[in-house]
Amino acid sequence: MDLTYITLEEAAVYEGMKYRGMASRVNRNPDEYDLKTQPREGGGRPQVLVSVASLSPKARRAYKAAQAVDQEEAPASGEETPPWYVEADLNSYIESNKRKFYEAVELANQLQCFIDYDEREKTTYASEFAASLGISQRTLYRYVGNIMEAQAWARRLEQKDGHSRDYFKVLSLCRKPRVKDNFPSLPEEQKAYIAAVWFSRSFCQNLGTREMLYDALRVEAKRQGWECPSMRTVGRYISYLMEQRGARSAQYLAANGTREWKNKMMLKTKRDSTALKVMEYVVGDEHTFDVWVQYTAPNGKIKAVRPKLTAWEDMRSRAIIGDVISVDADSQTLKDSLVKMIYSEIGGVPKVLHIDNGKDYTAKTMTGQNRKERKIEFDFDAETVGFYQSIGIQEVGRSLPYQAWDKPIERFFNTVCNKFSRWFASYTGTLTGSKTYAKRNKDIDGMLERGELYTMEEFFELWTQWKQQYMQTEHRALKSAGEKWKTPLEVFQNAERYEKAAPPWDYTVSQLMRSATARVTNQGINRFGVLYTNYELSFYIGQTVRIKWDLDDVTKLYVYDIKSGEKICEAESAELLHYYGNVSQEALEKHLRNQKRQQKETQEFLDAVRKGYTELVDEGRKTATVGGLDLALKPERKQKVVSLPVDKEYRQGRRQKKAEENEFLQSKGNEALERLRAIQG
Repeated sequence: MDLTYITLEEAAVYEGMKYRGMASRVNRNPDEYDLKTQPREGGGRPQVLVSVASLSPKARRAYKAAQAVDQEEAPASGEETPPWYVEADLNSYIESNKRKFYEAVELANQLQCFIDYDEREKTTYASEFAASLGISQRTLYRYVGNIMEAQAWARRLEQKDGHSRDYFKVLSLCRKPRVKDNFPSLPEEQKAYIAAVWFSRSFCQNLGTREMLYDALRVEAKRQGWECPSMRTVGRYISYLMEQRGARSAQYLAANGTREWKNKMMLKTKRDSTALKVMEYVVGDEHTFDVWVQYTAPNGKIKAVRPKLTAWEDMRSRAIIGDVISVDADSQTLKDSLVKMIYSEIGGVPKVLHIDNGKDYTAKTMTGQNRKERKIEFDFDAETVGFYQSIGIQEVGRSLPYQAWDKPIERFFNTVCNKFSRWFASYTGTLTGSKTYAKRNKDIDGMLERGELYTMEEFFELWTQWKQQYMQTEHRALKSAGEKWKTPLEVFQNAERYEKAAPPWDYTVSQLMRSATARVTNQGINRFGVLYTNYELSFYIGQTVRIKWDLDDVTKLYVYDIKSGEKICEAESAELLHYYGNVSQEALEKHLRNQKRQQKETQEFLDAVRKGYTELVDEGRKTATVGGLDLALKPERKQKVVSLPVDKEYRQGRRQKKAEENEFLQSKGNEALERLRAIQG
């Protein structure tokens, strides 16, 4: 057999020890090593060489990896089992392990520099390179070996299908992800026993607990001679069972019987949605997520909240449109949702709205009449007609109280809960109703304090990603209805559509909120003869800002940076800070404290600049609603035609504006004629 010999110095590196230790080990156990000597260059004592074959397995692997680097070859893989990353889903791995993946990207780039190095003796350079990375030489060679193997697999697969897999070398530096829900410690017979007891009729009827099941399992394990698993393992397996499709319905059937199951769980009707046009019939409702997120209030206070979704479902396509997320859903949030639905690319003006029976949807400002009147008539002017007719909607229907099946969007919200909300660590289950067993106890306050909760904006981004995936996923209801297209997005884009021109954008905005610009003084903003103030305005003195206000509530102004569009604050009417008159002690002390605070922060800013800070990061204010259209921007969907509002107020305003323009032109013409006559006379 052809043996390869290396120096004791090199052997020490591959063994992961110092030279003195390696030499001492060889001297103590000379029979365990295949040794020989050779003359040294320049004379002196002969140099001791040791056979690689007599080294430890880890040393032989390190030597093999080092040789692969020098020879630009990967270890022969043959028909061996492929590494885990060959079958891995790259996007899924990155999504779950972003930090580790990008750290591996950086490390792979650094290791490639070592692989490409060929200037001087490699062993010495390896020692220096490993030290620069803060790792041992053995680890360095292991990493390099992983990369070389990954490149070999990438080349092999690329030859088969022509697809590059350069990312293999990055994944080879990452830890294999833990396989979930395989439960290796649970034998099949124990899994079967757990499932049989958990879904048994008597156990479900008595609302059996996990502790009860574990006690029964311990008795059965003793009788069968099984090694009993831990309570935690059993609990995780039960959770896994309950996450399976149909599990909760099956448990409900076992606990409550067929009659109750049919009443609560069985589908009530099957509606022929294919007879509808896209945007002909739209159903809306609100949904409170069973998830907690981080919200920063306008006053800067950070708290945990359960966000609320306001959305609409087109019943022909099952597309979800006009979705906005807020802290507290109200009629204004509903308006934001409707505007987003009308002017977004995936949206439009619906013919019929089917609304919830809640007060936000049936408020007089929305319908134009008392919410106790179920039939909604559209024979009023803008002052009374409400927001629905003002934006061009022809008909509005209302759900019957306590009949969730009358609102098909409720089924979508159930999908949201099962396939979206349950994946969050801050999921706590439903907090309403009598099903207390569905509630999950979580340390939400602790998660908030540790920064483990998503912000409102981050939560909306995740929601948007999930919604887009939902829109492009085959929908069971569309398939069963015999639709030509099987996903909500495909149906929405291709099926016959109800067309109704949207009203002018500016008009719709005016129905929601007034907007203007204002100059900030050292006392605040003057508007309507009223002074509005907020501490944050102290940083905008002498500047022009954009302000918005609700026509129904002029007690506050919403102030925005005119350049960035970011919200500055909500300025309230400063009734206590007049030019003259008595001021309460409390108000005066607050004003003085704000003055001192302003001076202090201004000085701190100045000091920071003088110390050489070159960048200041303003994280901005979080708003209570995310996902809506910015009223200062134009709509996403381009409108070739717009529909003019039919209310008397809007048309009277247009006639008045036109009359004023004609009067102005006539006056200018008369003046010019008089001057001409004077010149001729």
